[in-house]
Amino acid sequence: MTPLVSIIMGSTSDLPVMEKAMKQLDELNIPFEVNALSAHRTPDAVEAFAKNAEARGIKVIIAGAGMSAALPGVIAAQTTLPVIGVPIKGMLDGMDALLSIVQMPPGIPVATVAVNGAMNAALLAAQMLALADKDIDKRMKEHKASLGKKIEKANEELASIKYDMKTN
Repeated sequence: MTPLVSIIMGSTSDLPVMEKAMKQLDELNIPFEVNALSAHRTPDAVEAFAKNAEARGIKVIIAGAGMSAALPGVIAAQTTLPVIGVPIKGMLDGMDALLSIVQMPPGIPVATVAVNGAMNAALLAAQMLALADKDIDKRMKEHKASLGKKIEKANEELASIKYDMKTN
């Protein structure tokens, strides 16, 4: 099985956040790989990864980073593949990571999700893949439909809650 998505994190301390992306891709039956690479501690490995990802069949890269949050940008600077940055909460409630990722210079785009938003990063990657893959597109449509059903169920549960002054 060839991975379509590569999930990269600066260190395994980011795993609790990035696992949400893994779980979402797994549920959508999208093959992925996971590695720890550091823009500061393993810069040569990051460069080799970014330059070789496309040749290995990778279509989208999800890169999680906290603190200085250079990893998504360093990867994006060395590949034409789409890179989705996941700012990870660390210092300053993750605002430092968020601002580092969204403020890329012209010509080096990095799509960015919310702080700790790895699940949405996986869904965005799936939507990108769905543009060229009808099976993934079908699964994404089913996933979106299931979101509405969850709200319908929540409203049914809320309707059963009784209070003297509650009108619905």
